[in-house]
Amino acid sequence: IRDEESGYNKNLFCIPKHYEEDLETVFIPHGLILDRTERLARDIMQDMGSHHIVALCVLKGGYKFFADLLDHIKALNQNGDKSVPITVDFVRIKSYC
Repeated sequence: IRDEESGYNKNLFCIPKHYEEDLETVFIPHGLILDRTERLARDIMQDMGSHHIVALCVLKGGYKFFADLLDHIKALNQNGDKSVPITVDFVRIKSYC
């Protein structure tokens, strides 16, 4: 996102009431995030070929994105011509000071 990007008007989205006063604009809509996550999964599958995938999630903030990405990879594995083995692991990292 460029610095001069103004984002999307919050009135274009269903915003929970408890966030309405705190939110000015939406920079990246949820649908765009899902689309890019699916695209990333496709790129990973294409780049990895038939190599074993080791997926490492950094807890706690990355869990939702990680789960969505793995769901897309699993779907490609089930519906594609080839199936790539996947190993999943998690790490916890000390916060930045």
